[in-house]
Amino acid sequence: MLAWMNFGDGRRFPGAVPHSWAPMMPPGWGPAPAPLACSRPHNPFDQEASMSANQASTNTNQTECINPATAEIIGYSPEHTVADLLGAAAAARQAQIHWAALDVRDRVKALGGIKPWLVDRADTLAAVISKDNGKTRTEALATEVLPAVMALSYYLGNAARFLNPEPIPPSSLLLANKWSKLVRVPYGVVAIISPWNYPFSIPFAEVIMALLAGNAVILKTATQTQMVGRALETCFQEANLPAGLFTFVNLPGKVAGDALLDAGVDKLFFTGSVAVGRHLMAQAAKTLTPVVLELGGNDPMLVCDDADLDRASYGALWAAFQNCGQSCGGVERIYVHRAVYEPFLERLCSKVKSLRVGLPAGPQTDMGAMTTRQQTETVRRHLEDAISKGAIVAAQSPVPEGMEGGNFLPAMVLTQVDHGMLVMTEETFGPVVGVMPVGDMDEAVVLANDSPYGLTGSVWSRDVARAEQIGRRIRAGVITINDHLMSHGLAETPWGGFKTSGMGRTHGKIGFHEMTQPQVVVHDLLSFAKRNLWWHPYSEALYRGLRGALHLFYGTRWRDRLAGLFPLARVLTRIFRA
Repeated sequence: MLAWMNFGDGRRFPGAVPHSWAPMMPPGWGPAPAPLACSRPHNPFDQEASMSANQASTNTNQTECINPATAEIIGYSPEHTVADLLGAAAAARQAQIHWAALDVRDRVKALGGIKPWLVDRADTLAAVISKDNGKTRTEALATEVLPAVMALSYYLGNAARFLNPEPIPPSSLLLANKWSKLVRVPYGVVAIISPWNYPFSIPFAEVIMALLAGNAVILKTATQTQMVGRALETCFQEANLPAGLFTFVNLPGKVAGDALLDAGVDKLFFTGSVAVGRHLMAQAAKTLTPVVLELGGNDPMLVCDDADLDRASYGALWAAFQNCGQSCGGVERIYVHRAVYEPFLERLCSKVKSLRVGLPAGPQTDMGAMTTRQQTETVRRHLEDAISKGAIVAAQSPVPEGMEGGNFLPAMVLTQVDHGMLVMTEETFGPVVGVMPVGDMDEAVVLANDSPYGLTGSVWSRDVARAEQIGRRIRAGVITINDHLMSHGLAETPWGGFKTSGMGRTHGKIGFHEMTQPQVVVHDLLSFAKRNLWWHPYSEALYRGLRGALHLFYGTRWRDRLAGLFPLARVLTRIFRA
């Protein structure tokens, strides 16, 4: 357990000891004020479920579900075995064949039934997410449930367009009869490994895209947020999908990735740490299984001398501390033009001191609990490193008495920071932000790029054109102007990073196409030809004719182009002869 850490001036760093708070259970896990309903009872490993009857799990182990705000056990989730997973993969492969054969409009119709279920149960879902993850109910609604509904609406409305064949007209007169089109075909069985920081919205959008594209899905959610995983499972039952098409599995993270690859999935989507991403990429390379990796971030915010400081300070407050700072695309380091450094810092510190830390269910709570004690320890280590090297805690939010039972931390603003400190170079993933003054925005860009990560960044200026010019020099997958972090909630906007922040994209048309493989179909526009010009048998006349075509279509002098016409014409008749 973590102890409260004194900074010597009355400021403290909280830890965790037992505390009591009434829990709420998801469906089938005990009494709940508003249980998640489903059209039919469902266990993902029984005869009616994603796995075949012969693959029902015999594992009796269960994962304890811990409320991070109270350290209290609030439920249990049955664990599965590698053998269960292999059975699920086999069932998924069979179900996918029939699912992919459906018209995309039929897939849209099937998945459309999820929308009213989500809307009607939004409050219950937000409560489950809040208790399982530790974020406030407002954040659970705003950053999990609402983005999921928006993503569902977007992909239902655009899936058919994204899957439309794309005509490719010929680019050369020599091959004018050859017309092509690009079609999108599903991979087959897609595996999705999702994280605990956004346990509902991140996997939800990926599952929707995969299913609409014609794939089967095996979903492994984080061990720390199994209640949310079970809620996702219940949600997708509402679509009455074919047995085996969607499977939720609960396997330990240390074995799940390797087991999924060993099961022969056709593509793997992983959101999590850089270390695990590297491992999965290495394992996938053995079978050349394609992967999409959304990994860590240590994202910069650049404040120009002409920025709206009120908006910038509010934006920094939200992007740095919502979800307790556990956002790979959140603000972790701020570079402020020296001309506005003091007024910006004053505004930010004032707002941080007013942040209300408390039980996530409280309607007035601004910041809830950290999801895991392990991550709380990482934040503590980064803080100790920074303070030992001269950083100053310029402001922190109060933590009310009685919160010692959960993973609560104050929101903190650090000054006198530099790139020799972990908080400025590594992913802290907690409610800590470092603020540095810079002489100009060129210096800010250099510092912003001085990182192994490149997920997101933001530039704050009243001059949008100037901000974009600065932002495009930042090596990051997403740049926002006068805002930060929210772009993950834009279903139409691709999400992904540069450098060690990952590869591939999710969301938008590009992300949807990650769920498909491009296939080219080529055909003759007119089918009168008996054979192509360049087919056997070869002859000197054919060689001269092809050389004539080269000069005719690509020669630089008119006389050479005209000279090429006659040898080509002499051999063109061979395409009509059997």
